[in-house]
Amino acid sequence: MESLQGKLLIAAPTLIDPNFSRTVILVAAHSEDGALGLVLNRPLDTVLADVAPVLGSLAEPGAVLHRGGPVAPESAVLLAEFEDPSLAALLIFGDTGLPSATVDLADLESGVRRARVFAGHSGWGPGQLDAELEAESWIIGQLAPDELWHGDSAGLWARALARKGGAYALLARMPADPSMN
Repeated sequence: MESLQGKLLIAAPTLIDPNFSRTVILVAAHSEDGALGLVLNRPLDTVLADVAPVLGSLAEPGAVLHRGGPVAPESAVLLAEFEDPSLAALLIFGDTGLPSATVDLADLESGVRRARVFAGHSGWGPGQLDAELEAESWIIGQLAPDELWHGDSAGLWARALARKGGAYALLARMPADPSMN
């Protein structure tokens, strides 16, 4: 099995589960033990500093909280671009990853260039993601430079598909409800 860590999972149009319909997920970890990811394109209407002032200091002013997935939605998951990668518990790619739970907030404030905070995460048990890939529920994609930090995360599903070109570019323009075409 080849790890998908650092790749995108783009929901196929046939994936109708409301938790994942038209989502784009960054795979943070993927092994025979399962997978962990963060939904990148479900911003909430909640200003981060209003609900978590401590974490709000790590993100851009006015940043909103994002729905990371259906698992543990009451928990906060911080995705960061590290100035000091030694603060990371998990580097997903380059200097981007998840901080160690033991890192002091003051160290994070000085050791992180930019961050996004997610409510919850997405998770798969052993073999579960691989089975979903075999069922063609997901399309594997790549991040474009700075896409993690792009202000228009809601439009990411269409952009990620269009970037793949060909038939995927056609899917990117497909309405959520094809009967409305």
